[in-house]
Amino acid sequence: MADVSRPAGPALLGQNQYGKAENRVVRITRDGATHHIKDLNVSVTLSGAMDEVHYSGSNASVLPTDTTKNTVYAFAQQHGIESAEAFGILLARHFVTSQEAIGRARIRIEEYAWERIALPGAPDGGHSFVRKGQETRLAQITYDGSAWEVVSGLADLVVLNSTDSEFWGYAKDEYTTLPEAYDRVLATEVTARWRYGWTGEGKAPDWDVSYEETRRHLLTAFAGTYSYSLQQTLYAMGAQVLETRDEIDEIRLSLPNKHHFLVDLAPFGLTNDNEVYLAADRPYGLIEATVLRQGREAAIPVDLTNL
Repeated sequence: MADVSRPAGPALLGQNQYGKAENRVVRITRDGATHHIKDLNVSVTLSGAMDEVHYSGSNASVLPTDTTKNTVYAFAQQHGIESAEAFGILLARHFVTSQEAIGRARIRIEEYAWERIALPGAPDGGHSFVRKGQETRLAQITYDGSAWEVVSGLADLVVLNSTDSEFWGYAKDEYTTLPEAYDRVLATEVTARWRYGWTGEGKAPDWDVSYEETRRHLLTAFAGTYSYSLQQTLYAMGAQVLETRDEIDEIRLSLPNKHHFLVDLAPFGLTNDNEVYLAADRPYGLIEATVLRQGREAAIPVDLTNL
């Protein structure tokens, strides 16, 4: 039977979604003189039976994006923020189960970390914080009413090995000018996304522990790998995560090569024995790959690039 609400003509509505992006919410939990802070940037995306609003402009099935914004703040007050993942699960479940027209909710969260400022007489810092200048924690929670998909990650984690890295034996053609390196600086800014095997059955992982341990293993593998290529280092990082964190089924890593070039000081009568470098910001090599757990690949491949 034809959809009488769809206008005549060749055009047909395809995949669509809507929501409220970048809701900044800061939740302070006051435990006597000691306070705890959670600082999130929450984006809500909803999809479902939304053909009519596109074809005729009827808003009968549309939950206003302003309402989704208000829900974020209300939930922060009512439920607190245990972790980015747990908060996203609460929101996704609410939108899918409370609105008949909404069949799928995706919650994307960036978390900004703070650390306490130590004060005399208050070793834990009490209520004073300084924003950490390290990575941003990421989470994406998707729920369709029956199954969950949780992807966590981090961005802007800058790391550097000042030695134990080489790059030589590569393919060459008439345009190759790069000299082979047998002792070089290896630096990158890690962006990582990892997909959990949990889909709603059984006990959910401890999201905070999993995040901290995954981050630790990424750093341990980066520091502990004698590298002949950034690709080798990337694989070692992903493999160590899968070998140590059974709750994770795949991890995607994006590693820009933050090139450090030895500066030629010969014109000034000076030597440069791997001591002074030019840190170049662009252009840069970009190495990306996904490391999968054998036998537990996603039935439907997950795009981890657009968290």
